[in-house]
Amino acid sequence: MIPYRYIAIEGPVGVGKTALAKKLAEHCGLRLYADPVRDNPFLPRFYQSMGHHALSTQLHSLLQRADTLRQLVAEEGNGGNMISDFLFEKDALFARLTLEADELTLYQTLQAALQPAQLPVPDLVVYLQAPVEVLSRRIAAYGAPYEVAFPDGYLKRIDTAYSEFFMQYEAAPVIMVNTERLDFVDKPEDFELLLRCISEAKGQRSYFNVAV
Repeated sequence: MIPYRYIAIEGPVGVGKTALAKKLAEHCGLRLYADPVRDNPFLPRFYQSMGHHALSTQLHSLLQRADTLRQLVAEEGNGGNMISDFLFEKDALFARLTLEADELTLYQTLQAALQPAQLPVPDLVVYLQAPVEVLSRRIAAYGAPYEVAFPDGYLKRIDTAYSEFFMQYEAAPVIMVNTERLDFVDKPEDFELLLRCISEAKGQRSYFNVAV
């Protein structure tokens, strides 16, 4: 068993957050709180025309994540062991990438109103990384049809925003995992290596990288 009550998995689109969170939840007996963003009905339109649908997409995602966060807070209060494939704080990352200044102000006002007085803090964050070209291949192979049509440069901007976010993130210890040559779903040996890394992690920053 891993020595954590609450683990959060994070990383850019296509990196494999949800697949890993599901596998860890099943293996370790953790309750999974999945990011509900894929149920956002505005996403297909957003990828077709970001400027026209950014605000509606972002506000819907905010409301969805706030609802899931309330469930997570309740589980934390009950002493349950849990895992999520998102941090609530990262919601603003996408807002800053896509919203105009006045829209961002509206978003931030609503986020402040929806956010609980005290956010649940993970015991550990597993931050999954991969080169943008690898993310693109994974999205093409496993992503939703509308995700394949990312506008030029948008995936790179997301990846950069995640890197900047985690450079400043200090709320919980973070394991930074380079997933370029790893497959946690279909390669048991990779999954076992990650479990060992999670169990032995020390300090605020740990790194997991498999050499060629």
